Amino acid sequence: MIELQRESSGLAVLTIDAPPLNLYTAELQDRLAEAIGELEGDRPRALLVRAEGKIVSGGVDVSLFDAQGSAAEAKVLFDRMLSIPDRIAALEFPTVFAAHGLCLTWAFEVAVACDIILASERAKFGLVERVVGLTPTMGGTQRLAARAGVGRAKEFVMTGATYDAQTLERWNVVNRVLPAEDFDAACRAFTEALAAGPTKAHAATKKVLEHYEHGGVAEANAHITTIAAELFDTEDLRGAVKSFLADGPGKATFTGR
Repeated sequence: MIELQRESSGLAVLTIDAPPLNLYTAELQDRLAEAIGELEGDRPRALLVRAEGKIVSGGVDVSLFDAQGSAAEAKVLFDRMLSIPDRIAALEFPTVFAAHGLCLTWAFEVAVACDIILASERAKFGLVERVVGLTPTMGGTQRLAARAGVGRAKEFVMTGATYDAQTLERWNVVNRVLPAEDFDAACRAFTEALAAGPTKAHAATKKVLEHYEHGGVAEANAHITTIAAELFDTEDLRGAVKSFLADGPGKATFTGR
């Protein structure tokens, strides 16, 4: 259902495999939470989130909603659901989401919680909760607004339409649209390259942008010098500077320390 593989390079690959539609269920939620806990406790240098099957996900198993007897019960469920993308967004290393096909509701909300979204030219995306009289509960609306603007987010959620990868690339939601052929290999190679980079510097970049999201350029500027200065305590920076001086740019190798 959820498989977490680790490579010697420092890459971790989290695969969703709950055929036939990779629907979000209580069990899937528990397995996702466990996998995220492993990533929090033993950090890789980069994470690729992907799915098996013809589609990424057909959405949430609606019986999960039917089982909620009251608004209070529903809130408990929604709080647990929201914790999944929130914990992914808080990971201190690069996170990449690979969308090879249809990617609905919760899967899209996990995608926009990742740092980078790679999409196959065949991928389609949607927040379709309106069909059951609901609004997205896992942060997708607001994270979409952060990438594409409030107007786009309202259109996306209120229409409940599906949008192709090319449109979402134009909206600045998808980072790159890749050919369907060899898509998985391309996503792995992209994330492997991030894993080979200066892991603590990547974490610093995420931290600066988190400050920007909270308070704009002024807040980011208030923290950037401290965040950058702390990198001088890392082996990667010290080694890369010496490598640059001795051998020129682009020759350094990084260990993540």
